Amino acid sequence: MTNFRHLVWMMMAATSLMLSASPSFAQQFAQEQNDPGDQPGLVADDSYALDPEWQKQMVSYRTTEAPGTIIISTAERHLYLIQPGGRALRYGIGVGRDGFQWQGLLSITKKAEWPDWTPPPEMIARQPYLPRFMAGGPGNPLGARAMYLGATVYRIHGTNQPQTIGTKISSGCFRLVNADVADLYDRVPVGTKVIVRQKPEL
Repeated sequence: MTNFRHLVWMMMAATSLMLSASPSFAQQFAQEQNDPGDQPGLVADDSYALDPEWQKQMVSYRTTEAPGTIIISTAERHLYLIQPGGRALRYGIGVGRDGFQWQGLLSITKKAEWPDWTPPPEMIARQPYLPRFMAGGPGNPLGARAMYLGATVYRIHGTNQPQTIGTKISSGCFRLVNADVADLYDRVPVGTKVIVRQKPEL
């Protein structure tokens, strides 16, 4: 019996050592514990004050892209709408959590005000409590506006969780507070070029 207890103790110690030596597991667990997930039915608190880092502002921005182009920096958690004269309107955004980030060149193929939401099967598998369909409105996680990217499931959209701006929390979409997404929506037409970068341009 003593040998058996010793063997069990050794196995438990080895397991604890492996888990403590695996920062990815620890980080994933912590993120899952702190991740509220999508919250259908929650109405956004429009009085929520964004940190100055995430507030819309005009900034200097060097690029060879034409005015009107959208450049999204996942690493910075900023969306830039290029303006003439080496400037850009910069918006704070929420981006995909680790493992859900991507990069590419797309265009806006569709725009919608107070869009309906049909979570894809992969999202429902991760969050079984989600509705299979939700009509647009203040409690919809897509928020006040959505701009659809290419033929993908990804969008630039609003949110009913303004406190998530500046975080890595989504399933790959880019979220802005409702006031900012409405402002961007009015500035860009269907066909707008969208560049998504995971790392800043050198």
